[in-house]
Amino acid sequence: MTAAGFLSSSQPLFAANPPTSEVNTTGLAVTDDTVTVGQLHSATGTMAISETGSIQAEQLAIEQINAMGGVLGRKIKIIVEDGASDWPTFAEKAKKLLVNDKVASVFGCWTSASRKAVLPVFEKENGMLYYPTFYEGLEQSKNVIYTGQEATQQILAGLDWIAKEKKAKTFYLIGSDYIWPRTSNKIARKHIENVLKGTVVGEEYYALGHTQFGSLINKIKLKKPDVIYAIVVGGSNVSFYKQMKAAGITSDKWTLLTISVTEDEVLGIGGENLVGFYSAMKYFQSLENPNNQAFVKAFKAKYGAKSVIGDVTQAAYLGPWLWKLAVEKAGSFDIDKIAAASPGIEFKDAPEEYVKIHPNHHLWSKLRIGKWGADGQAKVLYESGLIEPDPFPKGYQ
Repeated sequence: MTAAGFLSSSQPLFAANPPTSEVNTTGLAVTDDTVTVGQLHSATGTMAISETGSIQAEQLAIEQINAMGGVLGRKIKIIVEDGASDWPTFAEKAKKLLVNDKVASVFGCWTSASRKAVLPVFEKENGMLYYPTFYEGLEQSKNVIYTGQEATQQILAGLDWIAKEKKAKTFYLIGSDYIWPRTSNKIARKHIENVLKGTVVGEEYYALGHTQFGSLINKIKLKKPDVIYAIVVGGSNVSFYKQMKAAGITSDKWTLLTISVTEDEVLGIGGENLVGFYSAMKYFQSLENPNNQAFVKAFKAKYGAKSVIGDVTQAAYLGPWLWKLAVEKAGSFDIDKIAAASPGIEFKDAPEEYVKIHPNHHLWSKLRIGKWGADGQAKVLYESGLIEPDPFPKGYQ
């Protein structure tokens, strides 16, 4: 079976089943016929609008992997935990999954705040996290595979595109108030000022869950930036874009580029509220390639015709497949062995077309610019070549 496709008659239904004593030497939850993994996302709270798609995509991938015989002949069982949009809860649940449940890997987190909260737990307990979200970079861990983009693959290339296409010189930076938007805007500011020779005319942050953007909108109107650069996350997006439209900030007169709005958020915002604005992502549901068409078909068959797939949802779908490939390459579920086996792994059935794990545990990926339509789908206007991940770019730290 391909990632989202159909079972090939030439493939065996079940892989060989090597002895548990050979493939599990560190006491993980692996038996002769099952392997247990964890899922740790926000199913409740302000981040649920963004993380629900990740939960669904990971479960779809695991279902497909089980349908083709599992991993090293073992069916995958899932223990689902809710981080509840609360970072200490993420750390607590991560410890439970690794220490009590002894899961073989965890697919989870969305915000950098949640990832930072669990990272010490994964490194201390030697677990393996597959983290799906585009993020600010400036991090690398043996215990994490980053399936989303780091900053140079999203922020820098996206700013280069908008500066060139719109001849933009002035930028207004907006973000939710936590580590990812603040660090991303720090990187964006350095790139705008030092590389693009532009000017940042405003920079504002608001607490997660914030819903009153009237004061910000007045400041934007006063400054009249060439580009509004938005990194608002979670449920705040709904209020932000609706109030922007109500105040007359629409794409016929203003340019907005966001790195935090995917199809998942647009489902809540309403496509009519951000028509003509741009997102910089590596994946859009509208991508036209056979891998993605099969993935979209399988996702909608499982979750309904009205379900949508955003960038992080697709990156979450990659996690179980990359873990499967690493385990099979290592011939073991042991964390140290799959960490060592991961660099160089290719996944040619990825809906985004192709991914490969770099020695720094990030993925080579493309940048795509999508322009939003009223139907909640984005038309892809630009696609880069594969960009090598560089989580520690010189001059941006």
